[in-house]
Amino acid sequence: MRLLNKVAAIFDRTNDLLAYFAGFLFYFIMFGVILTVILRFFDVALIWMFESTEFALLWITFLATAWLLKREGHVRMELLLTRLNPRTRALLNTITSIPVAISCLIIAYYAAMQTWEYYEMGFRTFTHWRPLKYPIMLIIPIGCFFLFIQFLRRAYGYLGEWRALADKEKASLRQQEL
Repeated sequence: MRLLNKVAAIFDRTNDLLAYFAGFLFYFIMFGVILTVILRFFDVALIWMFESTEFALLWITFLATAWLLKREGHVRMELLLTRLNPRTRALLNTITSIPVAISCLIIAYYAAMQTWEYYEMGFRTFTHWRPLKYPIMLIIPIGCFFLFIQFLRRAYGYLGEWRALADKEKASLRQQEL
């Protein structure tokens, strides 16, 4: 169990670092766009900035999603979930997390295969800058794998919550019988 806790702590730290890097990329985009707008007044164009922004947006998405999921920051059907009792809500969150985790693993696998193919081919993007495509696409399998792990952890956490609420409910019923 200690090993599992250490692995979870390393995962959480890595996830936090990825989110911090996403934040850095967000600031890079923000300052880059501001700089591009200012330089246009002087007839200077930063062609590479547009492409860099596109690639950074892709990276931000996949760097931060698992971190956001851990904090339950994703969009949810609050209208439905708030009407459910806590035990049913925990069970529903457990049940929905498992197929989503499997989907993330499938996407990670196929994205890794595609990224590897781009690496082998030396494929370049069809943009002005023409960078190799595999370093840009590498974040998709990484981000989806982190999401897979986080959805499994989420399912496990909600399953524990569901069990605890069931035990509490049973204890409450026993108290009422006495």
